[in-house]
Amino acid sequence: MAGIERLQRMLGGAGGGFGHPPTDGPAVDTSEQVYISSLALLKMLKHGRAGVPMEVMGLMLGEFVDEYTVRVVDVFAMPQSGTGVSVEAVDHVFQTNMLDMLKQTGRPEMVVGWYHSHPGFGCWLSGVDINTQQSFEALNQRAVAVVVDPIQSVRGKVVIDAFRLINPQTMMLGQEPRQTTSNLGSLNKPSIQVNNNNAALDILCTE
Repeated sequence: MAGIERLQRMLGGAGGGFGHPPTDGPAVDTSEQVYISSLALLKMLKHGRAGVPMEVMGLMLGEFVDEYTVRVVDVFAMPQSGTGVSVEAVDHVFQTNMLDMLKQTGRPEMVVGWYHSHPGFGCWLSGVDINTQQSFEALNQRAVAVVVDPIQSVRGKVVIDAFRLINPQTMMLGQEPRQTTSNLGSLNKPSIQVNNNNAALDILCTE
């Protein structure tokens, strides 16, 4: 048992602890919260339910408040449908036109990520979803992917989660991938289904 504890401490100090501090040291809270307004949440759920049994997707508007806080104030649907467990292609022309219209109307928000629905099969990122998220993170490394299940979201309990990709190289170098959660939300460890390269962020719904 002592040998295992020694190994854990060595891995934590050498950066092999996947962003976690040594077991005998204080845990630094590196969590990141995604605040979603009631309006944005309702629009996501309504869009998702209208698309059942297909997946739907859209863009999230808001701001990066600080290094650990993302605020989503509104969303707009994309004219796109999916098949099975993954949405298909992003309509870049529509996306560009919508962003131009937002600027013309004086909306101060920026795109902070995207959302899509998983009707009936929970919140996780498929291989196609990961590719889509990579394209968003190429534009902004803090872009967030939100997944909502409109079918399981019943009786006042919303099934929703937020994700960002993790670069395995940075994990091996000991850089925190923001997997330490605060007491305000919850953390889902990376899923084996997506090759351990995405992590959940805390979601808080606001008025």
